[in-house]
Amino acid sequence: MTRARRDLFLISFLILFFELAAIRFFGSTVVFLTFFTNIVLLACFLGISLGLLSARGPRDLVPLVLPLAMLAFAAAIATHVAYWNWAEAITVGVGNQQAAPQLIYFGTEYRPADPSRWQVPIWAIGAAFFALIALSFIGLGQIMGRAFAAIENRVTAYSIDIAGSLSGIAAFAAMSYFELPPSAWLGPIVLLTLYFAGWRKPMQLASAAALWALAAVGAYGLGGIGPGGYKVPAEVHWSPYYKVAYSPVFRAISTNDIGHQQMLDVARRGPAYRLPYELNREAGGAPFRKIMIIGAGSGNDVAAALLAGAQHVDAVEIDPRINALGRADHPNHPYSDPRVQLRLDDGRSFLRHADGKYDLAVYALVDSLMLHSGYSSLRLENFLFTPEAFADVRRVLAADGLFVMYNYFRQGWVVTRLATMAEQSFGTKPLVFNLPYRPEIRAQDSQHGQWTMIIAGGNAERLRAIRAKFAAAGSFWLGSQHEAGERGDTFGALAPDEHYLRIAPSRVQPVEELALPSDDWPHIYLREHAIPWAPIGQGIAAVAVLSLALLFVFAPPRRVRPNAQMFFFGAGFMLLETKSVVHMALLFGSTWVVNSVVFFAILVMILCANLYVLKVKPRRLSPYYALLIAALAANALVPMSAFLSLDPLARTLVSCAVVFVPIFFAAVIFASVFARSADPDVDFGSNVAGIILGGLSEPLSLVVGFNYLLLIAIGYYLLSLMPRRRSMPT
Repeated sequence: MTRARRDLFLISFLILFFELAAIRFFGSTVVFLTFFTNIVLLACFLGISLGLLSARGPRDLVPLVLPLAMLAFAAAIATHVAYWNWAEAITVGVGNQQAAPQLIYFGTEYRPADPSRWQVPIWAIGAAFFALIALSFIGLGQIMGRAFAAIENRVTAYSIDIAGSLSGIAAFAAMSYFELPPSAWLGPIVLLTLYFAGWRKPMQLASAAALWALAAVGAYGLGGIGPGGYKVPAEVHWSPYYKVAYSPVFRAISTNDIGHQQMLDVARRGPAYRLPYELNREAGGAPFRKIMIIGAGSGNDVAAALLAGAQHVDAVEIDPRINALGRADHPNHPYSDPRVQLRLDDGRSFLRHADGKYDLAVYALVDSLMLHSGYSSLRLENFLFTPEAFADVRRVLAADGLFVMYNYFRQGWVVTRLATMAEQSFGTKPLVFNLPYRPEIRAQDSQHGQWTMIIAGGNAERLRAIRAKFAAAGSFWLGSQHEAGERGDTFGALAPDEHYLRIAPSRVQPVEELALPSDDWPHIYLREHAIPWAPIGQGIAAVAVLSLALLFVFAPPRRVRPNAQMFFFGAGFMLLETKSVVHMALLFGSTWVVNSVVFFAILVMILCANLYVLKVKPRRLSPYYALLIAALAANALVPMSAFLSLDPLARTLVSCAVVFVPIFFAAVIFASVFARSADPDVDFGSNVAGIILGGLSEPLSLVVGFNYLLLIAIGYYLLSLMPRRRSMPT
């Protein structure tokens, strides 16, 4: 292998690996950036693009990669320290979360925006790190551009790039599997950067050592969040999804510096976990024997089911580390009970494949506190809260089974939306309970600090019995403290004493034109089909302005003329890739394994297209454009839920065809044009710059859904026809 080929493979590996590491590190260290990891992804793409476009420029930025990365890591840790050390003085604003947010971000509402606090908008923090991360990647892009230019066969060079990227995905997936921390991720990043920037230069070695030290501090030295949102000492673990900080003193778990769960002795505390079982028992219902719990976490919900006499519990949890902490430390040891079957899986995926009939299905605290990937605004749990998901729940319930979901839902319109979907899916009004009790829940009401439980069922005798008991007695009294073996919870007009909580159904005020989620628009925490100006619209504007400013600095138009055709290729492909990732997440689960496999498969499909171009050497691209646009149109017009009714083999085959066929045609077009490139660094840089436009277009899914994103992708591919350099005929 020649030096140029080896360098291209290594730099492609490094860029992809560093990109994944940056998404994980900055999302888990910079407060609330976990909800905006697409900013980190786009920053990486911008830096690569600027490096490619300036590969032949007068400035060599390769020696600055490690110092700039060190600065970005130091800024992340400094931001973390400032936020927690000045907790009474600083608020990070994420769209007026305590009043009437258009989009809810769990965990962001605990510091009010008042005149005594300095409010820093999340878009400003995101913009600062967008610039720092982009600058860190420019030198790497220069290396890639020079390696591309040194290889005469452009398709061969592109294939080597894809092979390096595939290796980067595989290496980071392996580190995720073994739950290795950022200090381990820095190993290949630092060593390969030193290979390109120079081993013996003091500045490089000093920057490498400092960067490694900062990664170690970020990995283990920042503690966790205890009850009440206060910083506490904690042991830190790195699951494939989160930085998981665990405080043994409080048995509290935080994820990416947001309080998440606390293990309770459910036999004595946490009365809300007992509520569905106590209501059913006091109403004379048959005990729940077979139970499914989605979002089982560290075990509180499982412990409550076992205490109520369950004979079998399927405990579904997506994060292996959170579950491991529960297995080791939960005071009731629910996962040691032989009646419990642990299922490490995505909840929607498990629902689809479950073949048993459950007496009770529970959505526990399934708020994931993170995005599914850096490619979309989708959260891990979004596909659980759609009518199609509720239909899956009803399918696995026994004839007299109940469906229960509960959480601190933050806003009345979320409760209204869930109650409406439950009524439509199960054919009868659900029972809605609020703690503390409130007689009515309206869409415009804030639910801050309010815990809500919704109980639904189709033709369930249990539900009718509970409803009848409330009609007769008015209230149910739930003991706030509970000793094992006691049965103090009861229906009645008066409370037994001051230690009891009043439970009674709340009326949910109907809303005529309420936007309901679907598998195509699964945004349960977005109030309406719109892009909220704060913070998403502001973030888009900031990223766009910064991108243009950095482009003019590092690749000014007087020196570099970007390739418009390649630019629109990149924009279209980014949306195509986003839709593919979301589509496969719905069908096969939102787990990190599915994500890794999908990205790997996309790159393999590109590699196959490259081999096809090398072998066939297409002379005209019109047939491939026609096939691409037809495949995209079909993909856009067929709802994703249509694939769910197919048997598993057919679903897999059809879904792969729908997802990967347009990727193949798009890759054939790109490789055919790139094969004739006279300026591979500029052309590839233009393509990567187009990815940023595609990323900034992705929030349109909040308006039109994920399927219709492909119509926008079609528009970008059509635009690529208009300004095309006449390098080959159509």
